[in-house]
Amino acid sequence: MAHIPATFVQPVQFLAFNIAWTYLASVVTGNVSQVDRVWTFLPTLYTAYFAFYPLLDWADPSIKSRGVNPRVMLMLALQTIWMIRLSYNTWRRGLFNLKDEDYRWAIFRKQVPAWLFQIFNFGFIAATQNILLFLLGMPAHNALVRTPHGLGVSDYVLAFLSLLVLALEFTSDNQQWSFQNFKHRGVINPNEWPGARLQWTEDDRQRGFVTRGLWAISRHPNCACEQSFWYIMTLFPVLGAAQLPKLSTADFTPLWPLAPALALSVLFISSTIFTESISAAKYPEYSAYQSRVGMFWPANTVLKGAWLTIMGRKDDVDRMVWGRVKGKRTD
Repeated sequence: MAHIPATFVQPVQFLAFNIAWTYLASVVTGNVSQVDRVWTFLPTLYTAYFAFYPLLDWADPSIKSRGVNPRVMLMLALQTIWMIRLSYNTWRRGLFNLKDEDYRWAIFRKQVPAWLFQIFNFGFIAATQNILLFLLGMPAHNALVRTPHGLGVSDYVLAFLSLLVLALEFTSDNQQWSFQNFKHRGVINPNEWPGARLQWTEDDRQRGFVTRGLWAISRHPNCACEQSFWYIMTLFPVLGAAQLPKLSTADFTPLWPLAPALALSVLFISSTIFTESISAAKYPEYSAYQSRVGMFWPANTVLKGAWLTIMGRKDDVDRMVWGRVKGKRTD
């Protein structure tokens, strides 16, 4: 620990502890979803540590003398809202149940030898994911040590964008939840959250996966919003710095604060590709959905629609995805 900056000593120790216990618990229980259950709050805990670091007895004197940084406190407040939203969605899906395991791990376990799965379990599920959760606390650290006190225009703009993204993510979660309830029970719940009170049809139920609401413009709007939120977090210290970083083709060092969000995007892209391979094998019309709607960003949906129009296939694909052509039902 001698070469670790003072601000990182306790967080790194906590990281090592989390890697150890999540791996050991997965081995003992045979359930590898241990990290999933702490994903909802670990990034916020790391950010909270940096937010209150100046108040700690062992804090670096140069940071301690400046006191609590308002920018880091704002980031903590936004991440607390993020934590509450994600924890609520995790709870209602039953994923805090100690016996629950992500269905994707069960499928992947069957596809590889047992010894290889255990290497994957330690190297990726326990270690890499915990390191990523630690890295998501780095924007707060950067804001603590590299930005002046006081909030600026960029902070208020980023805070507004963060709340907007969280509202959209909450709506996409609720739309998925509403659809799954209708799919399994056949009854529309009139008391769903605002934005999720969609009139699901038997066509939607037979299709087996949600294609309406925000899911009509993005195959994974919740994942798109999640990535956007953490990119916004990385911008707080970048835009809040006394001087904006200078970029050049020979030096990409100024871009390193974006590393946590970029790492999260790599995880989301790879996991989504695997998830969609399962969905495509399960639902006959999922490939049509993939050809019509972008994986994350709505702009891709526009481009896909234009391409299908040029190819003369748009009406057929629309019928498979939404059961309509040019906005009309085709019953």
